[in-house]
Amino acid sequence: MFMSIIYIVFIVVAILAASIRILKEYERGVIFTLGRFTGIKGPGLIIIIPFIQKMEKVDLRTVVLDVPSQDVISHDNVSVNVNAVVYFRVIDPEKAIIQVESFHDATSQLAQTTLRSVLGGHELDEMLAEREKLNEDIQDILDKQTDAWGIKISNVEIKHIDLDESMIRAIAKQAEAERQRRAKVINSKGELEASQNLLEAANILAQNPQGLQLRYLQTLSDISSDKTNTIVFPFGSELGKFFTPKS
Repeated sequence: MFMSIIYIVFIVVAILAASIRILKEYERGVIFTLGRFTGIKGPGLIIIIPFIQKMEKVDLRTVVLDVPSQDVISHDNVSVNVNAVVYFRVIDPEKAIIQVESFHDATSQLAQTTLRSVLGGHELDEMLAEREKLNEDIQDILDKQTDAWGIKISNVEIKHIDLDESMIRAIAKQAEAERQRRAKVINSKGELEASQNLLEAANILAQNPQGLQLRYLQTLSDISSDKTNTIVFPFGSELGKFFTPKS
């Protein structure tokens, strides 16, 4: 009799242990009764019927998915290695469990293929200069395709775009040539502005001979500080008249 009571107590405790589930605030339980979906429960204390009901636990927190490095050939036939990170979370636990076998693995594989297809349609310069736009394009594509799985893609970030050494040297040469081109353009613009200013100054001095004389004297004053050299200045007829004393 005593042993029978112990067995009964043991069975009751085992049934209670199998019936009680505790879900955290960020967790939800998808309940299946005899294989059919019957609801979502949680958070807190959950009671299920052993051997009749089964619960699949789903985490609603944002998941950080590291997309492995992918070999991508750009639109201008440049081979690069690109890796990224995807942030997503489950917004519909029912779809995440029922519509796809493993939503985490499915999202990872979809992110890899989408990363290759999107970047493969752009040139290398666009990959390097328009990274924000590429992030948004990849996010939009992933978000539309994972919507049927009850998953929301909150953000996509391309982390690294790795090039081989030969391409890095080619880009460095291109950047150096571009800097030299800009320097020549700036120098030519400076020469043009200087010539225009000199022409304007010559026209002003031509209208007033006294102004030309004053400019001549200013030049003498500027070079007078250098006493190491002897400088001879010729005087023209107009300048000679200026220095000829009146009788």
